[in-house]
Amino acid sequence: MTATTTAPMATTPPRTAPQPSARLRAWATRAPLLPALIFMIAVTQLPFVATLVISFFDWNALYPKARQFTGLDNYQQVLSDADLRHSVWTTVLLTVAVVLASLVLGLVLALLLDRRFRGRGVVRTLLIAPFLVVPVAAALLWKHVLYNPEYGLFNGLLHYVGGPQPDWISTTPLLAVEASLVWQWTPFMMLILLAGLQSRDQQQMEAARVDGASDWQIFRYLTLPHLRRYLELGALLGSIYIVQNFDAVFTITSGGLGTANLPYTVYQSFYQAHENGLASAAGVLVVIGSIIIATFALRVVSSLFREEAGRA
Repeated sequence: MTATTTAPMATTPPRTAPQPSARLRAWATRAPLLPALIFMIAVTQLPFVATLVISFFDWNALYPKARQFTGLDNYQQVLSDADLRHSVWTTVLLTVAVVLASLVLGLVLALLLDRRFRGRGVVRTLLIAPFLVVPVAAALLWKHVLYNPEYGLFNGLLHYVGGPQPDWISTTPLLAVEASLVWQWTPFMMLILLAGLQSRDQQQMEAARVDGASDWQIFRYLTLPHLRRYLELGALLGSIYIVQNFDAVFTITSGGLGTANLPYTVYQSFYQAHENGLASAAGVLVVIGSIIIATFALRVVSSLFREEAGRA
């Protein structure tokens, strides 16, 4: 018998499904975010583009057919008008005063809350409460409950001790607005600075105490340099809000007595004078100023993240 040998059958490797390209995987990852991105563009960017276009027109709402393209004339008028320049200066004063006072008070409260004592959680909750109040409600609270010359709390206390009965809003209008904003924004600064205090290197603090450093020396040479980034962050975020603040000025003084800031002036130009082009130009300048401040704030935040990552 002759043995027959069969040649081995060639095996073909199994077919693998084609791998998606890197670009396709990137699109698949970003696809769930597209609805939110489209919504954000429709809600924020398209109205800003429309505002930017209107700012180049002489457009009065009472005479819609008389609108015409004027280029940068509205911006020139915004920058040269005395009332608008005064509103810019008022905005600067309001922002600087509120941010500085809130930072100082927030730092004091953060240093107190950084210590352990009975009831610290309750005290912290009570101190945070003003920041959670609706801005209009907070302004109404200060205007009627505290500032009212007839039944306000301040004049009630002064009457109890035999003091004068001033009309706080009429005599110190800008200070009245600043006080309400400081009351509302001090808890925000306190939270940021308290987070900074609790992120300190405790071993370094203990070593300084062992070496005989006093509390003032520890605060000056260790705590304050560590809080520098947190102070900058609080100042920048607070400035972004105060520059755009409208509620307190509108509710407490209605923009009178020299308290009209730039957002209130935009409101006056748009809703009272019906100057759509002029109001749009002023609004664009407010947005540009806010973007500049926000850019610095984002840099500070990114530097804080890098520092925390370096410590980890």
